[in-house]
Amino acid sequence: MKNKNNSAPPKKSETGTRAGNAGVYPVFERFHSWQGEGAHAGRSAFFIRLFGCPIRCAWCDSAGTWGDVPPASLENLSAETLAAEAAAARPDFVVVTGGEPAIRDLSPLCAALRSRGLRVHLETSGAFPIRGDFDWIALSPKTARLPLAENWARASELKIIVSRPEDIAFWSEKIARERVAPDAPIWLHPEWSQRENSAVLDAISAQVRARGFPFRAGWQLHKLYAVR
Repeated sequence: MKNKNNSAPPKKSETGTRAGNAGVYPVFERFHSWQGEGAHAGRSAFFIRLFGCPIRCAWCDSAGTWGDVPPASLENLSAETLAAEAAAARPDFVVVTGGEPAIRDLSPLCAALRSRGLRVHLETSGAFPIRGDFDWIALSPKTARLPLAENWARASELKIIVSRPEDIAFWSEKIARERVAPDAPIWLHPEWSQRENSAVLDAISAQVRARGFPFRAGWQLHKLYAVR
């Protein structure tokens, strides 16, 4: 599934710390591992995690990307440098994640990765315009700031974080009102601190049994393997 560019920029005040030059990105970390979630779980992936997120979910497992002041270890790297590193790892695809990566113009990064024959995936809340040509968009909506209508429509898959059973009904009703692709799976992931909460797990199981596709029971497999 290929998605077309959207050139509308986010407000400057919401972009957090930004590199000054176009095509240069504040990189919190990058590494070669495998995708632990969703439709591409278990496949080799090179992750580029960008710094900055104005949403800041209480249960975020990448809270180090939030800071108003960047850590000393933060590197500002060009799209070409990142593309060269990713290509050297020879992954099945590259995942651009965060933080919230869509607060930045990702078009130069996508172009550099594609020039090296790499497929490009995005992980985003959908709350900001998506700028870049992506092969796959994983949309994980947040109540603090709902996705833009255009991003619901662009999602290749949805990941719903279930902290309590009531979350399933809330998001099911919300998704039903949006223009979501009918073939986009909707993953129900227990919020990690609730992964042994029988009420949450039973609610996910009940939803999948009652509704079937597009709902699927999700998990963060990489945490079971103790890899990033």
